[in-house]
Amino acid sequence: MKTAAGFASSRGLALGIFPIAALAVVVVALSVALVVAPVVACEPRGSGDLAIVIERGQGSAQILDTTARKSIGRISGLGDLSHASAVFSRDTRYAYIFGRDGGLSKIDLLCRRLDRRVVQAGNSIGGAISQDGSLIAVSNYQPGGVKVFDSATLEQVADIPARMAQGGRSRTVGLADAPGRRFVYSRYDDDAIEVLDMSDPAKPKLSSYTDIGKQPYDGLITPDGRWYIAGLFGEDGLALLDLWRPTAGVRRILSGYGRGERRLPVYKMPHMEGWAMAGGENGGQMFLPAVGFARVIVVDPRDWTITRQFETHGQPIFAVARPDGRQVWVNFARPHNDTLQVIDTLSMEIVKTMTVGEGVLHMEFTPRGESVWVSVKDMDQVHVYDTESFTLQATLGVNKPSGIFMAARAHKIGL
Repeated sequence: MKTAAGFASSRGLALGIFPIAALAVVVVALSVALVVAPVVACEPRGSGDLAIVIERGQGSAQILDTTARKSIGRISGLGDLSHASAVFSRDTRYAYIFGRDGGLSKIDLLCRRLDRRVVQAGNSIGGAISQDGSLIAVSNYQPGGVKVFDSATLEQVADIPARMAQGGRSRTVGLADAPGRRFVYSRYDDDAIEVLDMSDPAKPKLSSYTDIGKQPYDGLITPDGRWYIAGLFGEDGLALLDLWRPTAGVRRILSGYGRGERRLPVYKMPHMEGWAMAGGENGGQMFLPAVGFARVIVVDPRDWTITRQFETHGQPIFAVARPDGRQVWVNFARPHNDTLQVIDTLSMEIVKTMTVGEGVLHMEFTPRGESVWVSVKDMDQVHVYDTESFTLQATLGVNKPSGIFMAARAHKIGL
């Protein structure tokens, strides 16, 4: 960036002259601007322990210092955040927030300001960042499809309509990043999974897998980046795609769970992003909320069979594993959304039931799992709990908090 003197010199060389009076005007104008411009707190600090919490009621996000357990700033003007999610840049300086109104906002965590914002669709449902951090993909309900943006400038790189065989566009859900600059998502309205290869942004490649099961409502990628799993709302079971061997196609798994049983009314769909891969005596297991049941299902990913089922306090929304895999924390839909339960993955028992307050929406562990941050929407609070003693470590005031997202997500597949 040129200084005033540098600007004067370059302009003087270009024009051959630069009157002293004009230089004085430039210097005075710059001096006034420096006096009246707001001071932006751009801290020379690391960003690895920062997090954001969505304030869904007022279209803002608070920036959290998870070491000091306090809020260090608020960023407003982020649009409709009634259903919002976020991803982080590789250097963890920036967060990208996906709003329900189609807004894509890039916020600077260190300078605590809105860096860029575009409204790219009429109704959105989440997004993802590519393996190399260069691309941001957004999943859209209206118009149905996925749009891809340059992560630095938020300029659009690609527009991929989710076209249905019977005409029109499908809503897209379950968007996740996969290795190889790929994005995977599901088409809710015509029962399909699509893999978008953006290795050459100028020539996107799309692979479609149809007839995967009725109404895939969300999806996840396992931490190793191999398996994409779509939850099915229209039938029991899940759809599984092996991203290492995609030519094998999609197969159904867990098709029998809940068969013949009466489902409960579904007040809030489980979020598959939170479905846990955790430890145990027999290696890694998956802990999955059962749609329409007060139950957590345990699945062996070696053969995709159910090994155990936990009857829970209510219908699970998130089942989230502590980073070491020793615990799985579960929250619930209404009318049981004031409670958390903790499953010990070694003893395979529910070891703690905690009543924490109305409107528990989301949980996020610190990177090494010593604490868990919990949004309690109806109390306008975020609670921080010790994961060994279950004691309350801190309470923060937050306006209608929902999603909590820690910067450590930048270094994990599918988050």
